[in-house]
Amino acid sequence: MTITNELSAFAAGLRVEALPPEVVARARLLVLDLIGNAVRARQEAESTPALLAAVKALGLAQGEARVFGDDAGYAPAGAALVNATLGHSLDFDDTHAEAVVHPGAPVIPAALAAAEMVGASGAETLAGIVAGYEVALRLALALPAGAHYDRGFHPSATCGAFGAAAAAGRVFGLDAAGIASALGIALSQSAGSLQFLANGAWTKRFQVGWAGMAGLTAATLAREGFKGAADAIEGKHGFLNAYAPAPRPERVLQDLGQFYELMATGVKPYPSCRWGHAGIDAALALRAELDLKPEEIEGATLGISRAALLLVGEPAERKADPQNVVDGQFSGPFVIATALATGGMDWDSYKLLQDPGIRALLPRVICAHDEEIEAEFPANMSGKLTLRARGQTFIRKVVVPKGEPSNFPTDAELRAKFAGLADAVLGAGPASALAEEVLRLEQLNEAASLLRRAAPTPDARAAA
Repeated sequence: MTITNELSAFAAGLRVEALPPEVVARARLLVLDLIGNAVRARQEAESTPALLAAVKALGLAQGEARVFGDDAGYAPAGAALVNATLGHSLDFDDTHAEAVVHPGAPVIPAALAAAEMVGASGAETLAGIVAGYEVALRLALALPAGAHYDRGFHPSATCGAFGAAAAAGRVFGLDAAGIASALGIALSQSAGSLQFLANGAWTKRFQVGWAGMAGLTAATLAREGFKGAADAIEGKHGFLNAYAPAPRPERVLQDLGQFYELMATGVKPYPSCRWGHAGIDAALALRAELDLKPEEIEGATLGISRAALLLVGEPAERKADPQNVVDGQFSGPFVIATALATGGMDWDSYKLLQDPGIRALLPRVICAHDEEIEAEFPANMSGKLTLRARGQTFIRKVVVPKGEPSNFPTDAELRAKFAGLADAVLGAGPASALAEEVLRLEQLNEAASLLRRAAPTPDARAAA
């Protein structure tokens, strides 16, 4: 069998009852994490009004499909686009460190939109989600991600389209040939550029949303008999050969069905680029340990890998002067300065972009390449903070930032993150009820009930 066909057969054959219990449990938590992000972004992401206006203008805001944090009806494609965009809009969604992919944002909305279309159960939907994670992540690992980044691609979007296609195809109940055809169609839609870094553009969110919709579209076309390209993954003009200079196709199938890459996916404790999280951990720890005041900080250097430097450290002049939320999310100096100055880094921290105290501290924080940290890549998204204060130098290296699989949050911590995002939109009671339903997803007769529960109540809307 070809790589494409073998991966497709794996996705088509996934059954929740045959999955390791720990995979099922982790998948539920990742769904909860994604929904919390989407619900809050529906109300507060600055890109949401324009996105919804465009979806309406395109005629995609008419139908029975639902959007998280919204009580209107959408076409399935519109719901997949909006939900996947919202899931990535706060930059607070899950991350696979080695793959450098946010898999949940494109995969979960595509699976849920497909479930709405066919009335799929929670078990079928969860199987689709696991299939989507495995496809998206294994493709990124085979590129590998670093070389893909060097070409300016955004793997959450490019690989995400394939993951979304596999997820939706599995929910539809496509056989191996059907999913292979869906992947062949997704190949024609796989896109995503890092050029958003030039001006803090919203395209980072949109291209992940487009991947969710593209995957749903590809699976729907395949379900209706539309023929996709063969050998979409390993072919001469297939994904791996076209999108990276020296791919490792054998990595796609490595330990397939034995190890689930979903289990190597972490969640974010801070709503910013994952490359800065080790530094935030270090900054918070040093601040608490030393009882530091911002005015005592003479300088700080965040040592990171080259891949990290590309996203959160360069160009240094721009990173030292963030003007909008996206700039702040991808500014190592901003997130470190905020953590040092306030003792936290959460969604409300972006209200401090023009805060005089933060602005005064920003020039004292720089990012630099660190060979010791480079050695940890790609296995870990590590960082080393060197802090100069009180005439002394303090160093804190964080190899595994909080949220990674080996430093994974407790269920209670994830519930608290969800509540912190969703309560303000849905109300505490409805948000808690939604969380309870997500955490028994595989038992639901109809997965689409999650989307209905995620609509804000009149009281919650008035409060918001």
